[in-house]
Amino acid sequence: MTSFQTSQANRHGRGSRQKTRGVNLAYLFALPAAALLIVVVLAPIAIVIAISFTDYSLGATEWSGVGMHNYGELLHDKNFVNALSNTALYVAVVVSMSVLLGLLLAILVHDTGRLRRVYEIIFFLPVASTMVALGLVWKFMLHNRIGPVNEIVAALGFPRIDFFNNPSIAIFALAAIGVWHLVGFNMILFLAGLTGIPRDLYQAAAVDGADGFWDRLFRVTWPMLGPTTIFVTITSTITAFQIFDTVAVITHGGPGGSTEVILYQLYQASFQYFETGYASALTVVFLIIMMAISLVQIFAARGVHYS
Repeated sequence: MTSFQTSQANRHGRGSRQKTRGVNLAYLFALPAAALLIVVVLAPIAIVIAISFTDYSLGATEWSGVGMHNYGELLHDKNFVNALSNTALYVAVVVSMSVLLGLLLAILVHDTGRLRRVYEIIFFLPVASTMVALGLVWKFMLHNRIGPVNEIVAALGFPRIDFFNNPSIAIFALAAIGVWHLVGFNMILFLAGLTGIPRDLYQAAAVDGADGFWDRLFRVTWPMLGPTTIFVTITSTITAFQIFDTVAVITHGGPGGSTEVILYQLYQASFQYFETGYASALTVVFLIIMMAISLVQIFAARGVHYS
């Protein structure tokens, strides 16, 4: 072997050792974050999954494995089916309306000049507030006897509306609160997306005859906001599925179970009936539903144009 080849081999060996040392150092720096992820996220999920196969009750010192019994009980539980359907209805209303209204508000606010910041702050205020506080406020606002909304309805000559004690509309009243809470956040996200749309596209569309509001919306704005729309839809769906606060504060699942949702049923099973094994099975099913919805929306986003 020549001296040149020897030098190249030595250099290659040093490079490999440095690369290995760098990889090991990267793993070392990532270790605390990985450990925290395991302790805070993965370990609790594994424990919940394990408990879902037992008859464990909160505070019990003895329990035994029951296999798939808790999951079989879920399938035959009318309360779970009712909670699932109520949650699905709530999510459908909240996601569709909050995404649509968030987009329209973003388009209207986008070109307001100096007042844009003011509108952003006003519409974002509900997002910065806790749902418990908002629930108490809306419980008063929509009260059938002393609420300002019903006072206006009565002043106009219409009969008062019992928003939270009517099984036919109670879930929609809660959904209206959910939309009001989410629409400001969605508006901010859409505003960020609108900022990235080149003005040249609107000028080109105007040359082609698409100079009206609706033409620009459906031919330029919304197609270019495809990635933002997918992200907003996913985040809104996850947030809507976590509906609990307003149910716990306002309706307590009533009237007649018309507003009972999955997380409220989970809360009852865990902390009122102390059926921890059953509640864990319910939690696992909830996580599976959330993962399935997210995966469907992510795969649907593959055909979306990213500029």
